[in-house]
Amino acid sequence: MKVSTPAQVPAFPFTDGIFPAGCPSRTVLDHVTSKWGVLILVALSEGPQRWSELRRRAEGISEKMLAQTLKTLEGDGFVRRDAQPIIPPRVDYSLTGSGEELAALLLPLVAWVAEHAEAIVNRPAS
Repeated sequence: MKVSTPAQVPAFPFTDGIFPAGCPSRTVLDHVTSKWGVLILVALSEGPQRWSELRRRAEGISEKMLAQTLKTLEGDGFVRRDAQPIIPPRVDYSLTGSGEELAALLLPLVAWVAEHAEAIVNRPAS
């Protein structure tokens, strides 16, 4: 008989219950939880992809926003950019170890949102 233990909820990181305005976590949270940040991280959780694949997967993203989002996530250490010195140029994007860890946490959130989105959006106003 296999017994599983329930997943532990991480402890609240701020012991005083305050979300400090100058905390670096706010900057990272802003990058990670932006609409495009979440979608790009989740797309890359399925493996390395090229620019055009990511643009197709994140339907509606502009070239400017894709470039900005990838650059931000790369700067934060979540995404790796691998430019290959061939003609025509080829650039692949993939998750780093931190990016994989983060995407694993985001996937259940995205699955929950997808499952409940229609009911939430179509909920009558109160």
